[in-house]
Amino acid sequence: IVTGIVITAGLWIIQSSPDFWWLWIWAFFLVFSLFMMYISPYVIEPLFNKFSPIEDQIMVERIQRMLMKAGITVSRVFRMDASKRSRHTNAYFSGIGRVKRIILYDTLLETMDQDEILAVLAHEAGHWKRRHILKMIVATEVLSFIVLYGVFRILQSGILADIFLIQHETFFAELVILGFVGGIISLPFTPIGSFISRRFEREADSFAFSLSGNRDSMISALIKLAKDNLSNLHPHPLYAAFYYSHPPVVQRIEQIKNLKGDVEDRVKYQR
Repeated sequence: IVTGIVITAGLWIIQSSPDFWWLWIWAFFLVFSLFMMYISPYVIEPLFNKFSPIEDQIMVERIQRMLMKAGITVSRVFRMDASKRSRHTNAYFSGIGRVKRIILYDTLLETMDQDEILAVLAHEAGHWKRRHILKMIVATEVLSFIVLYGVFRILQSGILADIFLIQHETFFAELVILGFVGGIISLPFTPIGSFISRRFEREADSFAFSLSGNRDSMISALIKLAKDNLSNLHPHPLYAAFYYSHPPVVQRIEQIKNLKGDVEDRVKYQR
């Protein structure tokens, strides 16, 4: 339903503003992305899952104390009934600014102890503290702006109709061809995005160690996540370098074992 609404809105924008649709579509998707990121957890997700407050107040207090050290205020901690669809385990933050809601999958609560859950949340706190999400949003929007303008210029030129010998030139035919060609052109850039994402994951792991200081729980949590999510423990190095957004599990565990941690951060967070 949401996809249908988005596509309809995009085509309406193109029809309504033939000369500047690329700009308005860019703005529309920016607003839509922010909506999905910040509003969806409160509006859409409750339509499909049940969120109930965590009853274990000791764990809630431990989560609040740990994240407070990182400058994150926890409003509430919820349990989500993710098990009705899969055994996938996860935990995430939602909310704007420093005040966050914590969502824990029931599958996560069933398979991990408190220290392991804290390690997972410390990793997520690392993404927030290092502003990885903000950096990715900015980079994505800048790239989208450039790509959309490029698409507009290509479609205006009619070059695709000439190259592919389209007898009855239409906007939709050229758009389909451009999507196919664009996928081929963008493929060589995939490892760049994967490399940046893996770097962010290593930074988040380093921060999690600085915040929690619990290397063993980080490793045991990662092993359980890999098992529950059916991760490939030994992917081909070239495939992993090209496509993997996270370091392979075995490699990531070795990196955690070798973490020294930021001494200044550890003193500050454990004080």
